[in-house]
Amino acid sequence: MLENLEVLPPDPILGLIAAFAQDDNPEKIDLGVGVYQDDSGRTPVMQAVLDAEARLLETEGSKSYLPPAGTAAFNTGVQQLLLGDDCSNRYGGRLASIQTPGGCGALRIGAEVIQRSSAGNRVWVSDPTWANHLPLLGGAGLTFETYPYYDLAGHRLDFDGMMACLQQAQAGDVVLLHGCCHNPSGADLSLEQWRAVTDLALQKAFTPFVDVAYQGLGAGLEEDAAGWRWMAERVPEMFIASSCSKNFGLYRERTGALVLLAETEQAAAAGKSQALNAARQIYSMPPSHGALAAGLILQEPALRDAWQSELEQMRNRIVQMREALVEQLGDDFAFIRDEFGMFSFLGIAPEQVTHLREKFGIYMVDSTRINLAGLNSDNLEYFVAAMRSL
Repeated sequence: MLENLEVLPPDPILGLIAAFAQDDNPEKIDLGVGVYQDDSGRTPVMQAVLDAEARLLETEGSKSYLPPAGTAAFNTGVQQLLLGDDCSNRYGGRLASIQTPGGCGALRIGAEVIQRSSAGNRVWVSDPTWANHLPLLGGAGLTFETYPYYDLAGHRLDFDGMMACLQQAQAGDVVLLHGCCHNPSGADLSLEQWRAVTDLALQKAFTPFVDVAYQGLGAGLEEDAAGWRWMAERVPEMFIASSCSKNFGLYRERTGALVLLAETEQAAAAGKSQALNAARQIYSMPPSHGALAAGLILQEPALRDAWQSELEQMRNRIVQMREALVEQLGDDFAFIRDEFGMFSFLGIAPEQVTHLREKFGIYMVDSTRINLAGLNSDNLEYFVAAMRSL
């Protein structure tokens, strides 16, 4: 059986990780992998997470299975983080959530629920979008349309093109939106633009599916949430995929949640039951450790304050790297200052990407997306010199 299969090429980003590890250039820089790094180039465990884990070590008495929906405290905390502390009062039984193995699990289970719905299975995704969106959603049987989002030549959000294209969306379609810190472009919708997309969703009767992977790393925890909260208060139905990989640093713990907002309590209960059934068929129940730690942080005021302070320091470091890079590269790269989160496109030619990798040991994906958190006070000057040599 296995001899009938062909060997698939490695994932482009994972392939970069392997190539970077084998490079013996002492000044090499990894701008490809999508993880936060501090100014020393480390991806540390957040202190709030360490403190929460210490408490869990003292109190955890069992490693028995979690319920299929996961940890209740975590689910409640994520709902409040996404939709505000009063979301239970505002939405009541219209709101449902399940813990998932990371944001990937949330996207896939959301796609499974959509596929089971009689409303249809067409989803609109931004061009460009995160590379794994298509296989995650497509693996559930969804079909795709794309809408313009980022003008690479003009280094700007193509909002007019996006809105014109989404005029073609139909009732029952799903539109995938990046909640904040758009990956790969860093170009985010303003609150005014979120309002316009909300109006269009109501007009066309499509369902928004918001992927929230970077809350707190854009303009701030509350600021980042303003757009999708506005939308949630007005649309009858909405899916949200939430990840704790970036803002809690829980990458390998696979900690996420799928939040469903339905038009009625009955619809929310049905959606949750379908999500749980899909989860049972794919992974049965989610891992516990990361969700227990994140849930404790979100529910305990002192831990939450400490976590928010750390997260704000991370956000500020990325902003400082954007400012420093623009200051040294000049006005041709001023657009980087106006973008949000870890990623931006450099917009250089493919052969220049290859040149940076082969001559300088500077690694980025072929699209020219770079992770600003891969830059620091020790390697920024080297990176700028390499860019100036192009």
